[in-house]
Amino acid sequence: MNNHIKISTLLLFIFFGLLSCNVKNETIENAEVPLDQMIGQMIMAGFRGITIDDVDKKFIDQIEKGYIGSIVLFDYDVINKEYVRNISSPSQVKMLIKSLQSHARTPLLMAVDQEGGKVNRLKEKYGFPKSVSAKYLGTLDNIDTTKFYAEINATTLHDLGFNVNFAPSVDVDINSENPVIGKVERSYSSDPKIVIKHASEWIKAHNEKGILSTLKHFPGHGSSDADSHLGVTDITKYWSKDELLPFHEISSKYEVAIMTAHVINNNLDSFPATLSKKIIKGILRDEWNFNGIVFSDDLHMKAVNAMFDFDTIIKKSVLAGADILVFGNNLEHDEMIPTKIVEAMTRMVQNGEISESRIKESFDRIMEAKKRLGLISNIK
Repeated sequence: MNNHIKISTLLLFIFFGLLSCNVKNETIENAEVPLDQMIGQMIMAGFRGITIDDVDKKFIDQIEKGYIGSIVLFDYDVINKEYVRNISSPSQVKMLIKSLQSHARTPLLMAVDQEGGKVNRLKEKYGFPKSVSAKYLGTLDNIDTTKFYAEINATTLHDLGFNVNFAPSVDVDINSENPVIGKVERSYSSDPKIVIKHASEWIKAHNEKGILSTLKHFPGHGSSDADSHLGVTDITKYWSKDELLPFHEISSKYEVAIMTAHVINNNLDSFPATLSKKIIKGILRDEWNFNGIVFSDDLHMKAVNAMFDFDTIIKKSVLAGADILVFGNNLEHDEMIPTKIVEAMTRMVQNGEISESRIKESFDRIMEAKKRLGLISNIK
């Protein structure tokens, strides 16, 4: 009899213990995420370092604090003018990404510009597979060839640990002498239908491998005659509405992100697209009902950096509707830029310049994308 009582007591103890655990877990899952952590998820930064031991400790500390939600890797250091940055071999990249993820509270979006052709961070000379340009694929116009190279690219990224590719460029090749698009073969075609056909094939292959593709550069950079890395880029006289077609059609059919361009298009707004509420919120969100992630182009680029101060760039980008602010740290270099962004945005929320609900909107969108990519199941 006493044994029965002891067993029953033990079972009750286990039951209430499990119940207590479940309540605790529920509380954790539903807990309010601090403002600085939500802002941190909106920050993508670059850094210097081939191995985790090479990375500045201040940068690692910011990952651990949750002030960095996404990271972008480069092979070339623009400031130092040398091919010593983050990429030297497949095994090295895989280990670097794994090491970076080990320091993150919430798994990181790990991104790279891997379009193929000229924009190709994973080069053959480092031991990666051969790639070809978008123009090569569009001119050949053979869907099987595009699928072949897309699958190789997607498999490579997946095996290395990347989950975001800043590709494909769906800019329409309106100006073949464009120094950053047409002239360097980054556009599939001057025909939007060919752009849509081949970009879609590229995206399908990457989606199958759990890689989030990013359409760029919204609302179209193919007609420009200047490089937005170097200064103000006004496309008002050259832009065509046809440049919107690939973004609209593809984003309505596939799970993709979109990257904005720093171009000024007075047909749409007087501000660069990245800082334009009329362009991001007005067209993408309100007209098209696009609910994927919007990445800014690199906010160190002179097209915005030479026109506006740091706080204005941050504020206008967020209010326009950008979800992730990209600072590649490769045109300028500041390891503490994530902390500076968190501090600036926190101050703006406290001053009423940006609402906390606006931050939460992007945070939720980013968390949803991370869930779809299999990076998280519950918010930490």
